This record gives sequence, structure tokens and C-alpha cells, in this order.
Amino acid sequence: MKRGSGAAGQGGSSAERQLGSGAVARLTIFLSILLACIGRSSTAQETAPRPHGPAAPLTVYLMTMGPGTAVWERFGHNAIWIHDPERGTDQAYNYGLFDLRQENFLFRFLQGRMWYWMQGFPAESYVEQYRRANRSVWIQELEMPPHAKRELQDFLEWNERPENRFYHYDYYRDNCSTRVRDALDHALGGRIRAHSSTLTTGTTFRFHTQRLTANDPLVYTGLLLGLGQPVDWQLSAWEEMFLPLALREHLRKITVRGEDGAELPVVRAERTLFESTARVPPDRPPVWLPVYLGLGAALGACLFTLGAAARHNRRARTGFIAISGCWALLAGVMGLMLVGLWTLTDHTAAYHNENLFLLNPLSLALLPLLPRSGRSWGERRGLILAGLVAGLGVVGLMLKLLATFYQVNGEIIALALPIHLGVAAGMWQLNRSDSVASPP
Repeated sequence: MKRGSGAAGQGGSSAERQLGSGAVARLTIFLSILLACIGRSSTAQETAPRPHGPAAPLTVYLMTMGPGTAVWERFGHNAIWIHDPERGTDQAYNYGLFDLRQENFLFRFLQGRMWYWMQGFPAESYVEQYRRANRSVWIQELEMPPHAKRELQDFLEWNERPENRFYHYDYYRDNCSTRVRDALDHALGGRIRAHSSTLTTGTTFRFHTQRLTANDPLVYTGLLLGLGQPVDWQLSAWEEMFLPLALREHLRKITVRGEDGAELPVVRAERTLFESTARVPPDRPPVWLPVYLGLGAALGACLFTLGAAARHNRRARTGFIAISGCWALLAGVMGLMLVGLWTLTDHTAAYHNENLFLLNPLSLALLPLLPRSGRSWGERRGLILAGLVAGLGVVGLMLKLLATFYQVNGEIIALALPIHLGVAAGMWQLNRSDSVASPP
């Protein structure tokens, strides 16, 4: 409803301006009472329950938006669009709203207890936002009985109320797409879940995370490190619909029973509202294992060489200690973060993380021991600790032979294990050189 500009109240005839103060006061009181009555009547009409009659059927669309450039946009987005000819409205209901400025956002983000909310927006302006962001927009008109469309609209309007709109966000289990999936499934009498819950996909949460973040190697590596075993379970089609584009794809295979009892596709029609010119994400994750292995082997070999040369070269010794110290600090801090994610947060996707065999807090204990390396054969604590850290990495590799250790972390093993071995071998060279140089 458009609001008036108020321009009519800025002028008036000369006769009106000549009215006495008493007349003006009485007129003002009368108009105030009249406007209050009109306002109450209007409010009552707007909030009164709308009769559910056969006239003016609704049209329900699933809106799907393609990936964007920001990290949280790489997985796409979706919304439910309801066209209501009786009201003359087109409302798009979006479950993916968050605010970086909300109270304690960073703390809640670290804890895995973020508050997201849903809200409806005029569909035309909503589509325009994605058009300006160069993100594709597709819509699918859904086949649903009239009563189911009304129930869906009522539910979304109830869900939009301030007391109902907030929910605790989970990246994989409870996000903007799963909320849309669940609302549509309820309106369709459970048809989506019945069709998809036992249908295997051959994919995992990690599979999709890797392929959709391959454009940013740093984010890709960070997620590969921080995500644990729970993201490597084989997904059903129901679970895969945590991705908006997967929901769009799986809906094409679902049918509903029409008024005549015949099975009809749930997707009546599809249309592209905007096609992005951005590069489409790959269908599969990149094969970067050789890159990680090459980097880890190169750094490990460098540390071994520096340790061997340190017996005759002070700069080599300094270089070995500096590089080993930086690695020990990085590995130790990463290990503390992995332990914290597992034990102190609700980030369930980071639990049971086998990367702790490769990156663990024990590495921090090496920092005060590295400068003493090679000074005395009796100073063995650093060498023993470096061997222990490298040995844990070897254990993490060998445990992959067991079915219970199925986490996909080959890249982290390929990167970290050669470096740990290089640190241990370099420290052995330093201590060995001191032993050779010392008299018996």
C-alpha cells in the first residue's frame, strides 16, 4: 500500500484560514475522532483472518539463486515466492538473513550459535538485488493443491512474526535451504522426504564444500583443516538439499497426486529470470593432492638440508631454527583451534577431527627447545619431542587403513607430515653434528 505524501495538508483556502480558534479546535477534535475510527477499521480489516475460498488461487514458486563472490554466497541461495492475486502481492520469503552488527555476533559465530532469521520481501525488488550482484535467478512453479498453498502461506506469515523468525543456524543441517525444503515438504504432505531420504547421492558435505570453495585456496585449505569426520558421511538426496541448487535439481524428480488421483510432477514449469555471466563452479573438487605433497616435501627437504649444513654454517642453523619455529607455532596454534572447535563449540562439523594427528598443541612445546638443538648431545628433549610429533603424523597416516578413520584429509597429511619429518630429521642432524665434533 502506498503512503500519501502529505502535500494536501500544506495549504488551504482563505475561508478556512479565517476560521476562529474555537471552530478550529472543534474541527480538529472531530477529525481526530474520525481518523481514529477509520484507522481502527482499516487495521481490523488488515488483521482479520482471510477467508479461504476457492477464488483467487495462489501461485507458489521456488526461487533459486546461483553462487556469488563472498564466501557465504558460494553455496547459492533460495526462497519461497508466493503470488497472491487476491491481495495483489508477490512475496519472497528468505531464511538466510544475518547481521554482522548484531550483539555478540563474533562470539556466537565462534561458538557455532549464530542467530539467523527469515523475512518476506517484495519479489520483484528481491530479484533485482541478485541481478545487480550478477547472480543467476531461476524460478520453479510448484504443483500443489489450493489448500496446501494457503497453509504454506499461513505458515510463512506465522514464521515471519518477530517472536518466531529467529533460529540457530547450522551450515549443513539447518540453513536457509533446509528451512525452505522443510516448509515445502510439510505443505506437500512429506512427499519430498519420502522420495529422497533413502536415495543415495555418492557425495558428502566435504565434497560440495571443496568444489564450491576451489576458487579460494586459502579458504579451501582452512575448511579442509577445520572440518572433521561428520562432513564425510555419504549423503542422501534429502541431506544434499542443504544446497539450494541440489534442492532445485531433486524437486524435478518428485511427483504429487493431482485432484484426479494421477501422479503429476511437482515442478509445473521453470523459468530463468537472470543468467549470470560469472564462472560456474566445478562439478567436482579439484585434485590438489600433488600440490600439497610437493609443498610439504619441499619444505621438509629444506629443513633436513639446513639441519645437515648447520654443523659448519651458522646461517644454516639460524635458518633451520627460524623455519622450524614458525612451523611449530603454526601447527600448535592450529591444533589448539581444532581442540577448541571440538570441545568448546557447537560446530558439530568440526568434531572427531583426525587432523589433530598432524597439527596438535604438542608442537608449541618445541619452541623453547629449538634454540638449544645441537649445543649438547645431552640436550635430547627437543629431538624426542620432534620425533613424537612426527610419529603422531605417521600414526594418523597408518590409521587410514582402518574403516573407522575415514576422514578425507589426504591433502593435510601430504602437507604436514613431510614438514614434521623434516623438523625431526634436521634436529637429529644438529645433535649428530655436535656428537661428532665433541671428544669421546
